[in-house]
Parts: sequence; C-alpha cells; structure tokens
Amino acid sequence: MVRLKRIFAQTLKELRQLRRDRLTVALALALPILLLLLFGFAVSLEINKINLAVQDLDLTPTSREYIATFERTQKFHIVGQAPNIKVSQMLDRGEATIGLIIPPDFSRDLLRRGSIGTVQALIDGSDANTANIARSYAKAVTNAFVGNLHNQPSPVAVDVRSRFWYNPGLKNLKYIGPGAIAIALTLFPPLLAGLATAREREQGTIVQVYASSLTSIEYLLGKATAYWLVGMVEVVLVNAIAQVIFGLRFVGDPTPLLVGSTLYIACGVFWGIFIGSNVQSQSVVIEAVNISAFLLSLLMSGFIYPIANIPFALRWISNIVPSRYYILLTRDAFVRGMGWSAIWYAVVALGLLAIIFFFLAWNKLQKMQVET
Repeated sequence: MVRLKRIFAQTLKELRQLRRDRLTVALALALPILLLLLFGFAVSLEINKINLAVQDLDLTPTSREYIATFERTQKFHIVGQAPNIKVSQMLDRGEATIGLIIPPDFSRDLLRRGSIGTVQALIDGSDANTANIARSYAKAVTNAFVGNLHNQPSPVAVDVRSRFWYNPGLKNLKYIGPGAIAIALTLFPPLLAGLATAREREQGTIVQVYASSLTSIEYLLGKATAYWLVGMVEVVLVNAIAQVIFGLRFVGDPTPLLVGSTLYIACGVFWGIFIGSNVQSQSVVIEAVNISAFLLSLLMSGFIYPIANIPFALRWISNIVPSRYYILLTRDAFVRGMGWSAIWYAVVALGLLAIIFFFLAWNKLQKMQVET
C-alpha cells in the first residue's frame, strides 16, 4: 500500500540533499536561463554593422550621396573612406568585410544619357554566409540610391560588380571546414582531463597524491601534459582528415595555426582540470564541459553566427571562449593565408587564456591540498 507520508518524507530528504549540493542547484536553475538567452539572442543569421571600406575616386556630391545611402541603412559601418585607401589591405587584415571602389567617372557616367555607372565591391568570401548577405545588402542600397535620383534627365542605373576575396567560388566547405576543426577539438581534451580529476576526488585517490611529496603544481603539470599530448594527437588526426577527405589545403604560413593549436589544447585541458577539481561527480563534469566548452564554442565563437550579432550584454562572453580565436587561425591557414601579420593577436589571446585557466586550476588544487 502506498503511503503519502513516506513519499513526503522521501521528497524532503531528496530536497535537503539537493540543497547541500549547491553546484547542482545552480546548474538546475541557471542553465535553462543561460540556454534561453543564448538561443534567443546569439542565434541570428541577420547581419548588422558590416564593416565597409570605401575608396572614393570620384569625390563628387553624387558619390558622397551614394556613400551616405550606405550609412543611412545602419547595416554598414564605415571603417575607412578616402581616395587613397587600400581596400584590399583592409580586407587582408580583417578590418573590412566589404570594400567599395567608386571610379573617378562615376557621376559623369550617371549624367550621360544611356550610360551605366559602375562600382566595384570586394567582399571577404572566407565567411560564405556573410559574403552573400553583404552582396545582397550592397545591391539593395544601390537600388535605393538609384531610386532617389529623381532629377536626372534620363533613367540611370548603377552596376555593382562584385568580386569575392579568398574564396571566389563561395564554397561552404572552405567556411564550415576550418570552423568545424575548432569545434571538433573543443570537447574531448577538457572532458577527458575533467573526468580524470573528478574520478580521483570521487574515489578518494586524490588523498594519496596529496600525502606524497608531489606538489600541487607538479600534479597539475603532470596531469595536464598527459592530456595535452592526447589532444595534440587529436589535432594531427583532425587536420589530416580535413585535408584528405574534405580537400582543405594550407594557403599560407601554417605556423600560427601550429603554435595556436598547442595553446588551444592547453586551454581546454586546464579548463577541464579546473572543472574536475570543483566537483565530485563525473556526471556533473560531463554537463559542465558540454555547456562551458562545447555549447559556448558552437554559439559564441563565430562558427555559425556572427559575433557582431550578439547583444553587447552577452557578447563579452565570446572574449573568453578559446574557440573564437582558434577559428580565426584555422580560417586564416586554410582560406585567407595572411600569416602572422594578420592573425598574431589570436595566438596572443589563446596564450593569455591558457595562463588564466592554468592559474584557476592551480589555485583550486592548492586549496584542495590544504583542505585535505
């Protein structure tokens, strides 16, 4: 016979145990809110504030009005405007997504009967989705500009001649492939390191480690090195498969990617050890790594959704997501090919994150050693 009193007593016991496990309570209450915010604000294919560089060789009221039409749409953010601006160099450095070149006879062609004004649009094709949207926006703005020219003696037209930089065929594999390498490497190094650390706490073998002469930093570096080596084997395998099966090829200096890979795996391993040292259950490690490493990398790294689309209140999170910087390195190595001059800051960012995650893990292990 089922007795409600026993059921009620068991319910109270479970709630009391749950209350003692603050991490589980925090995950249960905070994760749904976090997921709602991420999917509600970060997941958006709409592109806003496209960086636009303009080389205006015409320097007439007509050309200035054409440029102003781009500004008024609020879809474009002009990062450079001058007759002597080097549009291609700004594309190479990643400072502009689209470069607009207005020829010196632009306004004269518009005034000439039966003539068509031409402009050239150079578009960063390393991100196929953004490139297509930027091209569509440029054409729509141009049509709006033409529609506002009511005082011309004859019908006018402007031909936007687009050329895609780096990825002329807009092959999605050249966009998805390099990003997929980063996502494939973002889960298992921290997961394996975190599970190993939590397992020792769960089984109590961590006490034996602290009872020995091994210091916390020696324990951390020894464990991290083991899983860093495993992660580097994953790097080799993933890159080999990407090149053999998907046909990706290095188009420039691969050393930034090689150096960045060592730091990227270190970030994951130190983060996994930090998570594992904060919990006593391997199942919690799996959930925590899935959220903090895999899901954030998928949504906040620029792999699928542009970071610029994310509201500022959430965008800062992407600054501490290592995959954001590693994706820049993979896309540069396989698509852009600019090397150290254009991508050095991503390597520096990964180095700083690796140092931060190392000290977080070391600090926690030191506290655990004192508590034990």
